[in-house]
Amino acid sequence: MTDAVRLRYRRFADEEAPGRSDLYVDWASGVADDPEMQAVLARIPENRRQPPLVFAVTRMLGVGLDRYDAWRAFVLSRADEIVSECSDRRLQTNEPLRLAPLLPVLSEIDGPIALLEVGASAGLCLYPDRYSYRFVGSDGRLRASLDPADGPSTVVLQSRVDGHLPTMRMPDIVWRAGIDLAPLDARVDRDRRWLQGLVWPGEEGREQRVRAALDIAASDPPRLVAGDALERIDALAAEAPRGATLVITTPGVLVHIPREARTALVERIRGLDARWVTIDPPALLDVWRPPVVAEEWPGFVVALDGEVRATADPLGRWWEWRTGVGASAT
Repeated sequence: MTDAVRLRYRRFADEEAPGRSDLYVDWASGVADDPEMQAVLARIPENRRQPPLVFAVTRMLGVGLDRYDAWRAFVLSRADEIVSECSDRRLQTNEPLRLAPLLPVLSEIDGPIALLEVGASAGLCLYPDRYSYRFVGSDGRLRASLDPADGPSTVVLQSRVDGHLPTMRMPDIVWRAGIDLAPLDARVDRDRRWLQGLVWPGEEGREQRVRAALDIAASDPPRLVAGDALERIDALAAEAPRGATLVITTPGVLVHIPREARTALVERIRGLDARWVTIDPPALLDVWRPPVVAEEWPGFVVALDGEVRATADPLGRWWEWRTGVGASAT
């Protein structure tokens, strides 16, 4: 088991963390060369010992962003607590920037909108109408901007847009709800620290963006339900106000659901009186229209009711419109 830990952390240090977080390269490299640390982490279930999850747990518990020796001492001094926390947690990347490529899709849907997210975490992707958007070209020049009705937001979502720029507007959201196996409360300090700890050190601007989005969610908490989406979605969807268009989003969550359950959930969503907006890996589903050749697709698929709209970075940092719907020359 320790050999599996060594190999996993060496791969993370050599292939995944470089260019994103020098500190995480340092921590993972240290683990890969440290049999005592490998033995501690081997006590964590295999599907809960990913480097980003372990590192985030230690940060939630109060470790400083120091070099490996200091991090190692912290882990060894609180090994039982860290093993327990990691065993109970899963990665919950609640990145509001994912809303940037979803905004033009939401713009196609007539409001008012009742927004329901599967895998909502703290619900930071339930506030597309509360954030500001800045869309830039590959040259870094501003191509378009959009702010909430009451002025610029404390959360500014900036993304690069290649090719055509579709028509966009602020959605009229009148109800916000989400389902998660372990929903987080933006008003609770421990939950806030956990979510902020999932941001890798060195990812410029992201920690500030998540913190500001948490403040918005805390000021107007969404309806968050704990449980399996397949079991809870019908009842929660029924709570949506009459007269509003129910829009169900699955931004990046379906990949974490086993295939059989994922297929059943997609069928359930498509059977509801709702619109479905998703951003998922191209090979994950077979519902795309027109069909997507995964090997030739540069990012995740952004789709409305299975109809392809755009290709996008999984976290929304860049996107490219791939349909004539709503497109305008730039």
